[in-house]
Amino acid sequence: MRTILRRPDFRLLFGGLLASMTAESILLLALAIWVKDLTGSNGLAGATIFAVIAPMTLAPLVGWVVDRYPRRPFFVAANVLTAALLAPLFTVRDAGDVWVVYLVAALYGLSSITLGAALSGLIREMVPVELLADANGVLQTVRQGIRLVGPLVGAALYAALGGWALAGIGMVGFLTAAAVVTALPTPQQLPPAVRLRWPAELGAGLRHLAGEPALRRALLGYGLGSLVMGFSESLIFAYVDQGLNRDAAFVGVLVTVQGVGGLLGGLCSPTLVRRLGEVGTLAAGVAFFSPAALALAFPDLRLGFAAVLLAGVSLPLTMVGLHTLIQRRTPPSLVGRVAAATQAVVSGPQAISVGAGALLVGFLDYRLMFALVGVATLAAGSYLWRGRHLSAPAGARHR
Repeated sequence: MRTILRRPDFRLLFGGLLASMTAESILLLALAIWVKDLTGSNGLAGATIFAVIAPMTLAPLVGWVVDRYPRRPFFVAANVLTAALLAPLFTVRDAGDVWVVYLVAALYGLSSITLGAALSGLIREMVPVELLADANGVLQTVRQGIRLVGPLVGAALYAALGGWALAGIGMVGFLTAAAVVTALPTPQQLPPAVRLRWPAELGAGLRHLAGEPALRRALLGYGLGSLVMGFSESLIFAYVDQGLNRDAAFVGVLVTVQGVGGLLGGLCSPTLVRRLGEVGTLAAGVAFFSPAALALAFPDLRLGFAAVLLAGVSLPLTMVGLHTLIQRRTPPSLVGRVAAATQAVVSGPQAISVGAGALLVGFLDYRLMFALVGVATLAAGSYLWRGRHLSAPAGARHR
């Protein structure tokens, strides 16, 4: 990772992303806690995450837009717009204003797709292929490491000042990212690609995903895992409320512990990519979620800390494996559409999962649902592991 941090352009990008990732870490969980406090409902709190994920259905359209503009200025403009869309949160006062939180969450989800697709293309332009895993690993390490303090700070600020303070902090973070990334040197532009009719361009990312064996396997396996992994967005509130008998704000403590695991997973991810390949690293990440979910079926705080720590290790492994695979197996002119289409294919099942979890948590025992998540993610991880040869490192030997 030290090699990639020696590059001045990447250090500048890293600085800008640090501001926006901090804002994101403080804000996202707080929105769900805010809804929980306004309504008293675990399901409605989990539905906040569903509102963030639901716009993923528009990902192919977003990717098509991203690929039509230069990466750096587009990324800057998207950060400015993200800051602006948080402004309606200042009008929220009581339970009757929950729809405003949902609206902002949905717009934030749309912005997240846009920023993710633009960032993936920007990194692909800036970083040599052999350093892509290191670049993704550094960003995931920091993203997860911020969880060590972000959720606790967000919960403390929310308790002391209310959700409006968090909205202001989020706006400052995204505007800071825009200002810093503006200073990035503009990379040499590629010759314009042959333009197809817009319906063909719109589906180019999905066609590439379907035609590339490693990407197809990765998305099928991860998508299957996502069908149940989203349950945890609502289940964690039930675990804290019903299992541990604590206030909703205690979720911030668990997410902070998860950040420790994310820090470890992010540090290890480039090494795992070099040893296992991208699909093998993704398989390990999905499989690690299984024992974590099974442990959360038992309402014991010590076991819960171990579970969320392992869940934290899982997330950066999946993200680094998947993002590096996309960047290495996709032509630069298609990276925006493929990255956005990947979010749609993965987050579509996850959105269904989050929505189903928000409904089912009111009718089924959360412990039974955590057990289901554990079994299903183990099966998805095994499916991915059997396809690890599709992205094996050079010279690697598999039986």
